[in-house]
Amino acid sequence: MNGHRRQAIERGAGGAPLSTPADLRGYRVMTLPGDGVGPEIVDAAKRVLDAAGEKFGYLLAYEVGVMGGCAIDQFGAPMEPGLIERCKATDAVLLGAVGGPKWDTTDPHRPRPEQGLLDMRKGLELFANLRPVKSFKALAGNSTLRPEVIDGVDMVVVRELTGGVYFGKRERTADTAYDTMIYTEAEVDRLMEYAFKVAGGRRNLVHSVDKANVLESSRLWRAVAIRVAERHPDVEMRHMLVDNCAMQFIREPKQFDVVATENLFGDVLSDEAAMLTGSIGMLPSASVGAGGVSLYEPIHGSAPDIAGKGLANPCATILSAAMMLDLSFDETDAARAVERAVETALEQGARTADIAAPGEKTLSTTEMTDAILAAL
Repeated sequence: MNGHRRQAIERGAGGAPLSTPADLRGYRVMTLPGDGVGPEIVDAAKRVLDAAGEKFGYLLAYEVGVMGGCAIDQFGAPMEPGLIERCKATDAVLLGAVGGPKWDTTDPHRPRPEQGLLDMRKGLELFANLRPVKSFKALAGNSTLRPEVIDGVDMVVVRELTGGVYFGKRERTADTAYDTMIYTEAEVDRLMEYAFKVAGGRRNLVHSVDKANVLESSRLWRAVAIRVAERHPDVEMRHMLVDNCAMQFIREPKQFDVVATENLFGDVLSDEAAMLTGSIGMLPSASVGAGGVSLYEPIHGSAPDIAGKGLANPCATILSAAMMLDLSFDETDAARAVERAVETALEQGARTADIAAPGEKTLSTTEMTDAILAAL
């Protein structure tokens, strides 16, 4: 979907020479381990990516970048100098997680780790965030909803990523603050067009989510969505207000195929949808860009309380890596194999602490990765 570059890899991580056999397809990946459990889960994903490469005939060269709280500590800014340009020179970016209490602040003049992620999205023109939400039969008991409600859930939230209130004009005075939600027709058109294309490869249904009964920006969103829908007569579009959508995610989640919405609404709704599976540690995401380089990351945070203890669930990062294989490299067979390996490991009882039932044996990050590799 996002295009790919099947180029021979000429230089490896750190610029070291790397020879690539003629029969291998080569790709360059920028890894951003970040903070907390980020380095552990990125390492797990790399093990699976490399194993799949041996099986399916591709080779990855990795570079390492510094972004997040670790960059604030090292550089005084949420990303190292020149990182965006380095990322543009690769084929895809794999991110662990950023942030943590150490860097939390309400001072608008102090850097925050999350600002690095926002700057990366803007710099790489990552205009659409894809968050697939699929129920795992092996984890049906983990959700707080009844098994019959979540059985068969298979949706994708397509969130606009570079506009809206997160990027609008803002100001804070002594006793007042404001943030501006602003969208152009071109930004909405680009996002909705992508959502319709995603739906065309699925069940041909798009829910366009807004707050058009109150917000002027949502009225523009709805008007543009209607125009885009006219270009895709084979895909059904339904409008839904964001508050109703939040309720419907819990009431009847199986009704959704592709959910397209603006930045703030998508941020909230996608995290809500994540809990349908019972653990935020299971869900991947992809941020696709107009410039050809996409970013892949788990949707969970940096979990600083368990960092370095080998307790993190690597599944969401491994599944994000599978999305990278599919969307950025067109290595679809490898992507499906990695996804099946995760499902097989779960079916065989492999569990990290966050997805284990009381009294159930739990695996470390490395052991869970080993189980997925064995299934692969």
